[in-house]
Amino acid sequence: MPDMKPRKSVALVAHDQKKTEMVAWATRQREALAACDLWGTGTTGSLVAKETGLDVTCLKSGPLGGDQQLGAMISEGKLDVLVFFSDPLAAMPHDVDVKALLRISTLYQTVLACNEATADFVIASPLFREAYARPGTVAS
Repeated sequence: MPDMKPRKSVALVAHDQKKTEMVAWATRQREALAACDLWGTGTTGSLVAKETGLDVTCLKSGPLGGDQQLGAMISEGKLDVLVFFSDPLAAMPHDVDVKALLRISTLYQTVLACNEATADFVIASPLFREAYARPGTVAS
């Protein structure tokens, strides 16, 4: 798995009930995110781009394959950070895909923030702006 470069590749994902929270967070963190290559699942990526003016490459909607596209990017070493604001109280018809995405993130030492507080800590870390050698990743 390749080391992370100073310019991070970041994915933004939010369940329906968390999209407003994601847009607000991305707006607050706009300056730091502008220095990243940004990816997003369908609606989340579009909303963040529209509301913040950030350049976000949009994939398919999560339930329509976007979660799997992100998983493939992670396994190929193309994604450094996954910010996934999930709603722990809502039933998700594509729960299997979400669990697979979280599992592959862990397997490949991808930074994972599942709530706003963790995302704030990640983006404030000096490591967010530096090169970083991923520890103990699986062989490719």
